[in-house]
Amino acid sequence: MAGSNILGNLFGRSPIGPIQEHMQVANQAVQLLPDLLRATAAGDWDTARALHKEIEQAERAADKLKRSVRRHLPKSLFLPVPRSDLLGLVSMQDAVANTARDVAVIIMGRNMCFPEPLQEGVLEYTEACAAAANQALLAIQELDELLEVGFSGREVKRVEAMLKQLDKMERRTDKLAIDLRGKLFKMESELPPVDVMFYYRVLSLLGTVADEAEAVGDRLQVLMAK
Repeated sequence: MAGSNILGNLFGRSPIGPIQEHMQVANQAVQLLPDLLRATAAGDWDTARALHKEIEQAERAADKLKRSVRRHLPKSLFLPVPRSDLLGLVSMQDAVANTARDVAVIIMGRNMCFPEPLQEGVLEYTEACAAAANQALLAIQELDELLEVGFSGREVKRVEAMLKQLDKMERRTDKLAIDLRGKLFKMESELPPVDVMFYYRVLSLLGTVADEAEAVGDRLQVLMAK
C-alpha cells in the first residue's frame, strides 16, 4: 500500500502533488477505522489485528511524505501563497493520520469492544468522522486547480461549497458524540471504571479526527483568502 511508488519522483511532477498525496494517505488510515470497529464488535481479532497493521502502515507512510515535503518543497515557489502556509497544511493533515493511529493503538492495546448497546451508535459516529476526513481530502485534491486559476473564479466557489459541507459534517459528528457520551454516562455504574475511561478516550479521539479534518479545510479556506 505504502511503498516507494508513493515517494518516488513526486517532486518531479508538481510541488503540490506530494501535499495531495500526503492527505490521501492520511485519509486511508482514517477510512480503516469503521472496519476496525466492526471487527472488534464481531470478536474477529485476526481481522482487527490486520486492520491495525494497515493503519500503522498508512501513518508511517504519511510521516515519510511529510518529511519529504519539508525537505524538498522549493523555497522559491512562484505561488500566491507562502511556503510556510503549505507546510502548515501538511502538519494539519499529518495530525489526521496520527490520531487515527492513536485510536487503533488504544483499541488493540486493550482488546477493546464497546458495550453492545453502544456499538451501532459508535459505528455510525466513526463512519461520520471518516466521512469528514474524506471530504477534506476531496477539497485538498482541488489545490492544484486552485493554484492554476490564482484562487479565483468558479473553482473557488466550488471548493468553498465543499468546505461548507465539511463544516456540516463535523457538526454532525459533534451531535453524535454528545448522544453517545450521554448513553455511556447512563451505563457507567454497570461497567468497569477503567474501561469507561478508555471508552470516553476513544470517543474523544474519534471526534478529534473530524476536528482535524475540519482544520485542514479551514487552512485551505485561509489559503484561498490570500
